[in-house]
Amino acid sequence: MKLGILGASGRMGQAVIANASRLNATVTAAVVGDQSSRYGEPIYPNVAEAGVRFQHAGEVKPEQVDVFIDFSLPQALENNIALAKRLRVPLVVCTTGLSEQQHTLLAQAGQSMPILYAANTSVGITLLRQLVQLTAAALPDTDIEIFEAHHSAKRDAPSGTAVVLGESAAAGRGKRLSELSAGVRGDGVREPGSIGFSVVRAADIIGEHTVLFAHPGERIELTHRVSNRQIFARGAVQAAEWLKDQPSGLYSMADMLQLKTLLKQLI
Repeated sequence: MKLGILGASGRMGQAVIANASRLNATVTAAVVGDQSSRYGEPIYPNVAEAGVRFQHAGEVKPEQVDVFIDFSLPQALENNIALAKRLRVPLVVCTTGLSEQQHTLLAQAGQSMPILYAANTSVGITLLRQLVQLTAAALPDTDIEIFEAHHSAKRDAPSGTAVVLGESAAAGRGKRLSELSAGVRGDGVREPGSIGFSVVRAADIIGEHTVLFAHPGERIELTHRVSNRQIFARGAVQAAEWLKDQPSGLYSMADMLQLKTLLKQLI
């Protein structure tokens, strides 16, 4: 599989590049922004003569890529969708911190191309979302608090993953997160039934999320921790491999894992 990486010089772009060969994929296009200092450099320094180099979006050719993985910034989303459409290449979007308008843009794009959105490409997080929704539905009277911790350079807070976990909890109670969110926790008495968020930004923490369900005398904690970004790279490549064979539509990691089918089989 020929992979094009959007936001190739960032942490996750570099993680995919470093692990692609062991994931049965080849990075054939590494796209960076117009102002990037990495432009023109080889993505693998030891193969400078024949290797792929960091390039701009306008330089990518249709035959160069089977599927794009987007690990860039939210402000690049519209241009990245336009690039994928122009080249007729499926797009896996892994950018967090998207606005409601940008989610609408993803849905519109899915009408004419295969596109998969994943705020977190970890298979474990995808499973956690299902467990959170089930627990919220089964325990409607518990307080819900979502704790998340990331490295000190992370831009959005709460994280995109924490938000989708909140959305899963709200869905379990038949609500939208906007109806239940208490925001990032501070001082003051919490509203009954609200979903609170607690955020840590420190050092080189890759990603930790815990969803706490509590009522007097008992609590349940569902936790996911990442110690290596290879986990996200593996999930993104797995999603890309699946997406390249799908028809137009907006998909999720749960679709890729066929979780609805698995749940029906279990029930």
